[in-house]
Amino acid sequence: MSTKPTHSIEDVDRKHVFHPFSDPRRHEQDGGHMIVRGRGSTLWDSRGRSYLDAMAGLWCVNVGYGRSEMAEAIARQIERLSYYHGFSSMATEAPALLAERVLASTPVPMSKVFFGSSGSDANDTQAKLVWFYNNALGRPEKKKLVSRKRGYHGVTVLSAGLTGLANLHQGFDLPLPMIRHARAPHRLWEATQGMTDDEFVRFLADDLEQLILREGPETVAAFIAEPLQAAGGVLVPPPGYFPAIHEVLHRHDVLLIADEVVCAFGRLGCWFGSELFGIQPDLITVAKGLTSAYVPLSGCLVSDRVWSVVADASKGVFGHGYTYTAHPVAAAAALENLDIIERDGLVAQAAARGARLNQRLREAFDDHPLVGEVRGIGLIGAVEFVASRSPARPFDRSLRVGPRIAKRCLERGVITRALPDADTIAFSPPFVVTEDELDEMVATARAAADDVAAELRVG
Repeated sequence: MSTKPTHSIEDVDRKHVFHPFSDPRRHEQDGGHMIVRGRGSTLWDSRGRSYLDAMAGLWCVNVGYGRSEMAEAIARQIERLSYYHGFSSMATEAPALLAERVLASTPVPMSKVFFGSSGSDANDTQAKLVWFYNNALGRPEKKKLVSRKRGYHGVTVLSAGLTGLANLHQGFDLPLPMIRHARAPHRLWEATQGMTDDEFVRFLADDLEQLILREGPETVAAFIAEPLQAAGGVLVPPPGYFPAIHEVLHRHDVLLIADEVVCAFGRLGCWFGSELFGIQPDLITVAKGLTSAYVPLSGCLVSDRVWSVVADASKGVFGHGYTYTAHPVAAAAALENLDIIERDGLVAQAAARGARLNQRLREAFDDHPLVGEVRGIGLIGAVEFVASRSPARPFDRSLRVGPRIAKRCLERGVITRALPDADTIAFSPPFVVTEDELDEMVATARAAADDVAAELRVG
């Protein structure tokens, strides 16, 4: 027998849901915001208040909220076939069509797609493929994986270690012992004063090569990198960075995994970040923008170089896969999502809106006394706050400057995000964001920053 709830939905959530990337005791005590509806770039909470979503969820709701076409495509697939697995060569139609379509769009030739449910599990799969590949080639010692500081590659036991952010390691006994981290292309903190882009590129490439040489090239299997480091600070590599990295990897026979979870399918104003930065990967990881997060789906795009070795060495059943690998409903959602992006010209729109976003961010923040750097490319941007601009000096982390600014934005009706291990706020709105909405997002962030700057002066 049902009874009328005696608690609000916020209380139910507060009492029973273990939230990701949240303060457990604070949430248990105070609860959070209950989002109940979305349309375009706008969200509404359970109290009826609206918010502009400057983050597209978590860098992912690219076609915007509330697309009826997505709901209809998902419903059609569920009515026809809600699920069947891909084990033992069983197949369904939508994943086959999706794999063909994605492979036709890649900037470098790829051979196969292995589907999963998240960027985290996809990067785990990439590591297993790399290890299997080197075992098949008779190189059992070539297993170390090199990531970059401030890189973000997921939160599973392996991918959290690949992630170069300390708060994903602390308390979890991570990273695993085969993982190493090279420097990030973060000019504000990694480049010396007066260093040119060419000098910075050489410095970063030399840092990677020295790491490989210290470890022993015969032990280093792969290097994983986001074209643009998103959660780590929206770090745009300097011109020539990836070609220089390629030279190092080629010299030591190290595979390159391009983690395109955020960048792929239009976020940077082109289909893949690898295209923009001249990356020649052996493996590509995709997720978020593949379905615009309407349902979970990820993919490992595998080059023929890797596929042919793995396939020939399997000699029977390849022992990897998930219950939801190649889920037909997720694949149907992805096909519709790609249809919308192509039909509505959203990649070109992301490029145009992104140019406006980054121009507005520079206009609003270049002269701000607490801003060390404004960064971005395509429809993604960030502002990093510092205690001193010249020389650059970070705030004491206990001041929580970035989180305080993000909180003030929320109070003013804009959802941005304070990035980890830095006082940086990010912007990554849906591709359907309007120019007026962009202007409001930036103006709100500037007002929030001014509020916090005033608090710091008083403090």
